[in-house]
Parts: sequence; C-alpha cells; structure tokens
Amino acid sequence: MLISLFITCYNDTLFPETGKAVVTVLERLGHQVEFREAQTCCGQMHFNTGYAAEALPLMRRMLTVYRGAEVICVPSASCVAMIRDHYPKLAREAADPQLQAEVDTFLPRVFEFSELLVDKLGVTDVGASFPHQVTLHTSCHSLRSLHLGDQPVRLLQNVRGLDYVPLPRHDECCGFGGTFAVKNAGVSTAMGQDKANGVISTGASVCVAADNSCLMQIGGLLQRQDAAVRCMHLAEVLAATAAGEPYR
Repeated sequence: MLISLFITCYNDTLFPETGKAVVTVLERLGHQVEFREAQTCCGQMHFNTGYAAEALPLMRRMLTVYRGAEVICVPSASCVAMIRDHYPKLAREAADPQLQAEVDTFLPRVFEFSELLVDKLGVTDVGASFPHQVTLHTSCHSLRSLHLGDQPVRLLQNVRGLDYVPLPRHDECCGFGGTFAVKNAGVSTAMGQDKANGVISTGASVCVAADNSCLMQIGGLLQRQDAAVRCMHLAEVLAATAAGEPYR
C-alpha cells in the first residue's frame, strides 16, 4: 500500500525523528511511504486561537496537496482531531459545496498512526523490540476527539521485552493545550506537574504518547526534577528493534 505521510509542522520543526520512525515502521510492514513536500500546516494553531479565516486557506492547501492520496498517516492525534472535527465546519461556513464535497472524500483517508496500524492495517505486532519499562500518557485529543481505545496499549504490549505499566489517572490532561500553556502558565504547570508525578510513580524509564506536544510538556517538567525518565513518541518505540535503538 502507498501511504502518504503528513508529518505535521510541529513534528517537522521540533521532533523530526518521529517522522523517520513512522517511515521505518511502515516500510518494515511492507508499505511504501511518500512525503509530499508541498505540505505545511493543518491550520490547528490558527483555528484554536480564533483565526478561522486564516485556517481556511491552510485547509484548502491540505486538500490540494493530498488530492489522490489513498491513505494519509498522521503521527499526531491533535492534528487528526483538527481535520475531523473542524474541517467540516470550515467548509460549511465557507458555503462552498465543492469544498464540502472535497472534505467529505478527504476525511475517510486520514488516520492517526496507531489507528492506521491497528484499525486499517490490522496489525498489533510490528516486529519491535524495546527492553524497557514503559508507561503511556493518553492525550486529550486522542481520547476525547478521536475516541481512540486501546490501540496504543495493544501495540506496546506486543513489543518484545517491553514491560508496560499503566499510568495512574491516564485520562487527565497534561496541561499543555497549545496556547493554553502560554496564556495560563500557572495552571498549565500545575497540571503538568501532576502528570509528571504520576509518570514518576510508575517507576517506568520511558513515557510514551501519540502527541509530541504533550511529551514536550511532560518531558520539560520531568527534566526540571532530574527524573530518570525519557519521553518518546509511540512511533519511536515501535521502530526500535533488537539490532539497536536508533531513536534513543
């Protein structure tokens, strides 16, 4: 299968190893991955900050760039949530029937990474090996917008050597929330500290999530405490093999 990768501007700028890991996993499973270089932003940052008019041309660009793509993989639950929850609204408000039709045909082809593996490709064992104790943070967008179930957990439980430890209160927000962390820094930090404390309490050496934005928040607070816990995107763990861990 030919799979188009939407890396997201956040990952492309700050966490490029995540995209490499996604390609590694998908190619290991026998799929071909393409990267359409004209891709930019899905418009989430603009829309969430109240700039819907500015998000509209970014949505149009997404539809143009990925026109004809069979399957689009996105290693970010928040960006998929933007596409599924808000693209239809933007199209309706634009009062453009052709645009609405394009969105309707676009949405069924967009998958969050773990969702693509488990639900679309029917895979829970990707041939990974990662001999570490791991806990999982469930991001708000994956839980409340995409309504993802246990897909990430099933993938982790099939990694050779991995010891999965459930995270207490895993369904609570880490406090990042994009501009929320900037506009409400005190509340954001307090929420993040609760999450970091929960991660430390598991005894895990690695905290995994499907959103690097959450991991940046959690990882920053863990680092300030000199906690012996590293944060990794789910794709990076699934890309690791017994031959080595190129995504350390």
